[in-house]
Amino acid sequence: MRGEPLRTIAAPFVAVGPSGVAIRTRLKHLSADDEEVLRLVGAHLGSLASKDLKRRCAEGLEHSADRWAERKRALTEESSSRWAGSITKATHDQWALARRARSAHIQSLEASIKMIAHRLSLPVGEKGTKRAPGGYRTRQEWFQKTRRLRLLEDRLERERADHEMGRVRVVRGGKRLLNTRHHLDAAQLTEHAWRRRWEAERWFLRADGESGKRFGNETIRVTPDGTVSIKLPAPLAHLANAPHGRYVLAPTVVFHHRSDEWADRITTNRSVAYRIHYDTDRSRWYLTASWTIPPIKTVPLDVARARGLIGVDTNADHLAAWRLDQHGNPCGQPRRFFYDLSGTAMHRDAQVRHALIRLLHWAQRHDLSIAIEDLDFSAEKTREKHGRQKRFRRLISGMPVSKLRARLVSMAAELGITIIAVDPAYTSRWGAQHWQKPLTHTTRKTSRHDAASIAIGRRALGHRIRRRTAPPSAHQSDGQEHRTAQAGHGAPGREGTRPRIPGPRTRSTGTRRGANAGDQDAQHRSERPTEPVQPMLSP
Repeated sequence: MRGEPLRTIAAPFVAVGPSGVAIRTRLKHLSADDEEVLRLVGAHLGSLASKDLKRRCAEGLEHSADRWAERKRALTEESSSRWAGSITKATHDQWALARRARSAHIQSLEASIKMIAHRLSLPVGEKGTKRAPGGYRTRQEWFQKTRRLRLLEDRLERERADHEMGRVRVVRGGKRLLNTRHHLDAAQLTEHAWRRRWEAERWFLRADGESGKRFGNETIRVTPDGTVSIKLPAPLAHLANAPHGRYVLAPTVVFHHRSDEWADRITTNRSVAYRIHYDTDRSRWYLTASWTIPPIKTVPLDVARARGLIGVDTNADHLAAWRLDQHGNPCGQPRRFFYDLSGTAMHRDAQVRHALIRLLHWAQRHDLSIAIEDLDFSAEKTREKHGRQKRFRRLISGMPVSKLRARLVSMAAELGITIIAVDPAYTSRWGAQHWQKPLTHTTRKTSRHDAASIAIGRRALGHRIRRRTAPPSAHQSDGQEHRTAQAGHGAPGREGTRPRIPGPRTRSTGTRRGANAGDQDAQHRSERPTEPVQPMLSP
């Protein structure tokens, strides 16, 4: 690190809790008529949502409140006013998400172009530094990158033009599933199975809640006893089996998670949004209820770290954690919480949740806060910066940074555990430099990740990461004023001698606790007399 300027390190802060809640249950024992009605309603509303999204994308930046109202009136004629409101709101959310994704893509292209231009300006074969890569290895690679630079510049120009015009590209059902149609053998799907999944993903069965209305939702209503009813669109009103154009499903539902909160909301007619989803792989129907919650008042930072905390280092396959006291000293043994990120998305999500709940239960037993890095690898995963380091790129790309952080904050809020986010700068490097070797002995091998967890915890506590180095052996004595290694920078008397404890200096007493503890002449050291020297009398 000598000769390299250090970037400014941000102060730690308490992470804000979640702003919403979502619970899900399964719609069991649906009759054939129930499933048919759900399919018809979902397909009809899905076609309306596709038309509305197409119209919204065509408007671009010329959108206004009057055009929004016009679109909603057109949808109301083919459904209902509430269904039209839910569709238009979902359309705007999807358009805004695509707009933000395009902005992020433009930033990624700009970073790639800047990196390629920098590496092309360097001589071929020049070595890089820890902060910036060097030149390209061969003339052939240099030539290929010049072509790629022109390709990225053309792509950036097109993306900027589309962004200025407000043009976005959205695929209802997902672009990945759309491209799967051309690779059915690799996806192990038949054309019929893909078609069923594609149609199910494009259905629309989502209703926004309304405060003050009966049970918090007029479109999809769930009563306290679990009865589910749906307000049918106008063209499908003939399928109703209840008054006022409603269809009541045969089975009842039960929410096993947060059921008390959900029941409290619907009995007081507070807003609850519902979504009905069909899982084609399992051939199951699900009902999801969601609502917003007031912002949770965060705990002051001084209170969160008063009893110490647990520093956590996030890695590709495990969480390395170590408990620290309020002074920044590691306590006990380090712990690791492993997870396997291979397999399906559901398996990966379950692995992350299982690792987090074990970490949270450990923090809850000791009533401690958790410190974690505020990581963001968006600028570190590009191949233009790391080039041929595919293993390193796969490593940082596979780390579930955003998902793990979001899940940790939401799960910790339920258990009343405070999460402190810290700047990740130099934690791994300084942790290994100052803590890995001192904490390694014959019965414990401290890894680099364990040392990084200590660095993260000390930064969250407001301490410096580095340890105070031990003085030379000639100065490690009471006569030279013994110095502690973990005393705070502002602690009074941290450079002073230890207080003298009166008492005889015998084998039954502890070392350095006798009357002569501060007198180095009384210690058994080389070139030091063990007994007082009597002056010689002249004859």
